[in-house]
Amino acid sequence: MHQASGYATIILAAGNSSRLGEPKQLLKYQGKTLIRHVTKAAIEAKSATVIVVTGSNSTLIEEELASLSYHAVQNVNWESGMASSIVAGVQELMTMHPNIAGVILAVSDQPFVTSDLFNVLIDKALETKFGIVASEYDNTFGTPVLFSNRYFPALLTLSGAEGAKKLVKKFTDDATSIPFPLGSVDIDTQADYQKLLRNS
Repeated sequence: MHQASGYATIILAAGNSSRLGEPKQLLKYQGKTLIRHVTKAAIEAKSATVIVVTGSNSTLIEEELASLSYHAVQNVNWESGMASSIVAGVQELMTMHPNIAGVILAVSDQPFVTSDLFNVLIDKALETKFGIVASEYDNTFGTPVLFSNRYFPALLTLSGAEGAKKLVKKFTDDATSIPFPLGSVDIDTQADYQKLLRNS
C-alpha cells in the first residue's frame, strides 16, 4: 500500500448567494474576485491539488478561474445544501488521489484567507497528528478546516445544510485549531460587502 501523502484543498463555491442578490464568489475585493483570491491562495500553498466545487453560476466562476491550475467539479445537487458540495468534492478527490493524506475545506467568501493560513493548517496536522485542524475565530471552530483521510467516510455521510462543523463537534477529541481572527469576516449580504470595502 502506498504511503498517504499531501493535502488537497476543496473550495466550496456552489451556492447562489440568495441573501446577497448576486454571486458572492465574483465580488471584487482589492482588485480580485473572492473566488480567484481563495483559489490562488490554495494553489500557492502546499496543496497537492485544488478542487473548486461549483453549482449555481458555474460557467461564470470557471471563466473567472480559467487561467489557474485547479480542478473543477460541478455539483448538480447544489440546491440541497453545502453537504452535497463537500460530498462531490471529496468523491472527486478520492478518485483523483486515492492516497491523499487529507483535505482542507474552504469557502469562497472569507476574504482574509491566505496561502500562509493553508500552510499553517497543514503544518499543524503534520506536527500534532490530530485528525482535524480547524480555524478558530469568535470562540468557535470554522473554515478553513483540515480533515485527515480517515474522516473521508464521515464527510461523505453529511447531508442537507450540514457542514464540516458537525464533524468537528462530533470528534472534538481528535480536533485542534489555529487562530484565524479574521475568519469571522464573511460575505452574506450587501451590508457585509459594503463594510468590507469601507474597512479595506
